[in-house]
Amino acid sequence: MKQVVQNFRSGQLKVEELAPPALKPGGVLVRTACSLISAGTERTIVETAQSSLIGKARSRPDLVRQVLESVKREGIASTYEKVKARLDQSKALGYSASGVVVQVGRDAQEFRVGDRVACAGGGYASHAEVIFVPRNLCCAIPEAVSQESASYTTVGAIALQGVRQADPRLGETVAVIGLGLVGQLTVQLLKAAGCQVLGIDIDNDACELACLSGANAVATNPESARNTCESITAGRGADCVIITAATKSSEPVELAAEIARDRARIVVVGLVGMDVPRHSFFAKELELRLSRSYGPGRYDPNYEERGTDYPVGYVRWTEKRNMEAFLRFAAEGKINTDLLTTHRFSVASANEAYELILKGEERVCGVVLEYGRSDQGSDVVRTARAASPISDEVGVSFIGAGNFARGVLLPIVKRTSKVRMQGISTATGLSAKNTAEQFSFSYSTTDYQQILDDDNSQVVFVATRHDSHASLAAEALSRGKHVFVEKPLAINADGLREVISAASASDALLMVGYNRRFAPIATEIKKRFDNRTSPMTIVYRVNAGLLPRAHWSHDPEEGGGRIIGEACHFIDFVQFMTGEMPIRVSAQAVPRAADSGTVDDSSILTITLSGGSIATIIYTAGGDSSVPKERVEIFCDHSVATIDDFRKGSFVRDRKSVSLGKNLQDKGHAAEIEAFFGAIRTGGNSPIGIESLVATTLASFAAMDSIRTGESVIVDIQSIL
Repeated sequence: MKQVVQNFRSGQLKVEELAPPALKPGGVLVRTACSLISAGTERTIVETAQSSLIGKARSRPDLVRQVLESVKREGIASTYEKVKARLDQSKALGYSASGVVVQVGRDAQEFRVGDRVACAGGGYASHAEVIFVPRNLCCAIPEAVSQESASYTTVGAIALQGVRQADPRLGETVAVIGLGLVGQLTVQLLKAAGCQVLGIDIDNDACELACLSGANAVATNPESARNTCESITAGRGADCVIITAATKSSEPVELAAEIARDRARIVVVGLVGMDVPRHSFFAKELELRLSRSYGPGRYDPNYEERGTDYPVGYVRWTEKRNMEAFLRFAAEGKINTDLLTTHRFSVASANEAYELILKGEERVCGVVLEYGRSDQGSDVVRTARAASPISDEVGVSFIGAGNFARGVLLPIVKRTSKVRMQGISTATGLSAKNTAEQFSFSYSTTDYQQILDDDNSQVVFVATRHDSHASLAAEALSRGKHVFVEKPLAINADGLREVISAASASDALLMVGYNRRFAPIATEIKKRFDNRTSPMTIVYRVNAGLLPRAHWSHDPEEGGGRIIGEACHFIDFVQFMTGEMPIRVSAQAVPRAADSGTVDDSSILTITLSGGSIATIIYTAGGDSSVPKERVEIFCDHSVATIDDFRKGSFVRDRKSVSLGKNLQDKGHAAEIEAFFGAIRTGGNSPIGIESLVATTLASFAAMDSIRTGESVIVDIQSIL
């Protein structure tokens, strides 16, 4: 399929041939009929990508801070790999489209194949021939509305949410500052609401178009705006001012304060400077409001990705209900998008459309991309390129390619000798193609079954979200593939049984990405304790950091929670260091603050091991990020070993201290992958035995049970084996 993408490093725009996205639960696949280029928003995105690295850094100082923190924690080399992986990706453009449903996922049965739908959302309603859209970002198109008009729905919902924030009353006067696409739609919506509208823009053409959209008066400069507003309001000033302009200047906010009446409402919709003139706002007791995109639900993964709606009695207008309202206005003839469409291009000519917008030589308002017939069959071909022929090298394929896979695993695998990068499967064709090009895979696809059916893929890395790890690993093992699963192995007992059963019946190796046991400092310390005569006492402190409340890892169905999803690392490390199996776990969690926007996952786990050793894992999310993430202390046989964030450590015995490590962080990722491929080539056992994998996973489950019950929980490995 064709899709419009832009390389973030070079800024190059092109129309790529990509595999269509995969169908996922809670959404639909849509064959696109039309998509709308939001000239203002997308121009900013495109120009940022085309700027220099310094320009990119200036536009996103928050990301620069993250990079600097990563350098402190992980060193320049590791940070460079992660930054390079992100910069080298192409990005999907577009967020407002319409089309016809061709496939319906589980939990999206409100839709049927053949439904005409309007679609929203960056990363979903892209400029692409086929798109996947979650159900709360998708709504039916009334019969009276064309596909082209419906492609305006997302931008219309943005305008409508701005109007809702302004809360205009019948007969009130509303000034709209900025008459681009959102501003024009705002004018039309205000007229539908029975308001008198003053349109303000420095562009004469935009003001003329606003008159056609229904504006009662227009102005092209601040003085004219002040005089016109005074005239049409009998000197009282505007009841509301909606700012839909896009400028770094704060002049729109200043002008809004000047033309507003006492106690008026000012709503900022566009990206403008926000140096608020306190005196003007204070003297008139003005109310400043901001409008968040299409409405309530925006930026909430539970709403947008997982389909959890807000009760209408509490949240009357969500982003989906705003989309539906906009379409209803269009069906009733209260919105005229034909008036706003200045250019139409086929998707194959998208470069010409963006060139037109960037040059600014013609008046541009609504620019529509057309995709031809949208009622073709529902067959979706997912292969981007054919597989490579069999060679003497080990063929490696990946299912999933998130940030960790691209930033850590893939660079290491690609550097591994006698390895052929075979296939990459991700949920979207763009992500798959990005990864295939960056890491020299033979082909990309959005259908993981192609990976499993490929005889040239002897090894499969599973790097998806946690809920699919067990089932994908089990399926790959049953096909005779060696499997490397990024942790955790499973998030529940049923999944663990499924994958262990498949591993037991297969001659292939199963490996889980518990890398810390392969770290040079860890292996050195273990050697020094080889001849120990007493149990170990281990304290492992983890300064994990907070995650937003809506982060997917907190979802018990998708992520399993951070104890199962991350603390398993530290449980495995304890097993490795002691050479013992966990037999009992007692855990307690810090109470969570109900009103916080983040979740404090702080917990303390005490693990009793089969040889008498005891380990305490202090997993704290509430610490300062400037403190190193991990510190380990091991006490045994009158000796003490320490590890500081796997950068350096020490071993103390008989009052003599030996320094360990080179002050360069090495958590063992490269060594674990080398060990995995070494076992495959020699026909040896997996670097981590199945019994150990089961014990680690069950111990993480036991920790969660102990937190819930307040009692210690037995780890019964035989219940799985």
